[in-house]
Amino acid sequence: MADYMSMDNLRFILHEMLDVSQLCELERHKDYDKESFDILLDSAKTYADKVMFPTLKEMDEAPAHYKDGKVIVHPVVGQVMRDAGENGSIGSTFDYEVGGMQLPNTIAVGVAHISSAANNSIGGYAGLTSGAAHLIINFGSQDLIETYTPKMMKGEWAGTMCLTEPQAGSSLSDITTSATPVGDGSYRIKGQKIFISGGDHEHCDNFIHLVLARIDGAPAGTKGISLFVVPKKRISGDDLESNDVLTAGDFQKMGQKGYCTTHLVFGEQDDCKGWLVGPQNKGLKCMFQMMNGARIDVGVTAASVATAAYYASLQYAKERPQGRRILANGVKNAEAEQTTLINHPDIRRMLLLQRAITEGALALLLQASLYHDLSEAGPEEDREKYHDLLELLTPMAKTYPSEMGRTSINAGLQIFGGYGFCTEFPLEQYYRDIRIMSLYEGTTGIQSLDLLGRKVTMKHGAAMKHLTLEVIETIKAASNYDDLKVYAGQLKNASKDLEATLMHLLKFAMEGDHERYIADATVFMDYMSTIAIGWQWLKMATVAKTALVTGNMKRSEGFYENKIHTMRFFFKYELPKIYSLAETLKHPESLTILEENKTVLA
Repeated sequence: MADYMSMDNLRFILHEMLDVSQLCELERHKDYDKESFDILLDSAKTYADKVMFPTLKEMDEAPAHYKDGKVIVHPVVGQVMRDAGENGSIGSTFDYEVGGMQLPNTIAVGVAHISSAANNSIGGYAGLTSGAAHLIINFGSQDLIETYTPKMMKGEWAGTMCLTEPQAGSSLSDITTSATPVGDGSYRIKGQKIFISGGDHEHCDNFIHLVLARIDGAPAGTKGISLFVVPKKRISGDDLESNDVLTAGDFQKMGQKGYCTTHLVFGEQDDCKGWLVGPQNKGLKCMFQMMNGARIDVGVTAASVATAAYYASLQYAKERPQGRRILANGVKNAEAEQTTLINHPDIRRMLLLQRAITEGALALLLQASLYHDLSEAGPEEDREKYHDLLELLTPMAKTYPSEMGRTSINAGLQIFGGYGFCTEFPLEQYYRDIRIMSLYEGTTGIQSLDLLGRKVTMKHGAAMKHLTLEVIETIKAASNYDDLKVYAGQLKNASKDLEATLMHLLKFAMEGDHERYIADATVFMDYMSTIAIGWQWLKMATVAKTALVTGNMKRSEGFYENKIHTMRFFFKYELPKIYSLAETLKHPESLTILEENKTVLA
């Protein structure tokens, strides 16, 4: 069994860096302890080794597809859904009162990392079902909760989120799916939705779609959008009958081929019923709960795919003999035996880049998940702070792994050389699989607009102030060690540069030039995300240094030394890039804003 992730690294972040056991002191999670967390993680790894990783290539070679009115997926999807229902993982973070396990989100994300590194095409089926059920529990009526969520949590019925339409794309204000009151509490739904992940297959008895639609007479734009439960089959006595939800096809993708992506048609025969979730015209606000969770899920999947690619690259570099090292006098000994790839400096640079990206991304995702837990179950007086921090980190936690994960896998392809482009080795699949992550749940451009246009400025910059204090705390801790002071200084300077760059941009917003303010939002995403990952790496290096100095090591000495070495790599090769990005952000020319009477891109 090839390595596809590191349990040592996962435990290091959870236990040593984040001290996730602190959550066990909270009322909500008091039934757990470190040992029970580790048992869950070990069980997830065993299951992933046995069931998920062995089917990774099979699902790519035999993709989900549409045939005779049905979507056909790999049989392992049915097995995983059944097993997830039996072991409680679909509702693992839910309240006890609704049949959940009240597991911390941070541990659930750790489990998801293991599963997605093993096979990134499977986890979404259960993950979306969990997200849909949770949304119904939070915003639906008691009748909707009792009718749908028990079977969803058992894995018998699946759940989806239906937002995108053919004519609207990411512009949700332009959706046209309609909802007409019937008079019995239900609505007649009519419209089409595309790119619906996990939207149909033969291994679940029913599909509970959460559909954004516009009630007749509702206001235009996003202010007139409502949310509905629309089952594929509606309940009729003890049986299920058609609810006029047609699967029109399945999109064939360049990657994640085992994860079906359907086109659904609602109400072609004017007999599709839906039931309102939450208040009228507040559907988008309700759906954002599921969307924000899904964004973290996408980030986890991206980081996990890139992690699996890193370990495949590392194994290949250790085993593949090629070339000879250059001697001190600048020549090669042609008669010496070939050395392995890992001994060449440029190969080591690319491996360190992969490691810096993947482990940094995972740390940021778990950090965001800890904030999620503390925002829900922490001390009342701190919950708003942690919620704001989660809101700020979410677009970066989704985007950095999705964008830089692709950069990471690209480095792995270079290590494999020509073999990396061949299906005999896994890198070409990982490269295809990760490409969609920057599109799922809002493209990189949309995430960037969210970060700069909403999250940075919300509550008059409260989240940014909280994050600054978190970074300062890390800088102070690192400054206690002489050999980390220089890196603490680098992060401090980066933080000051962030503040100055933001002040420069905010001037445009304050002057009413909002288009200029957000024009380079994607550049800003790259800029701020790099600083955020630098913060995570300095945290990890400080924890590692403390373990080495005190002798309180849970892992090998080499493990901690490698953490510090990778931090140094990130601060040499990656963090300095922010200054060129800042120069771009502060440049006086606005070259992408449409000007009247000019046709630069005609």
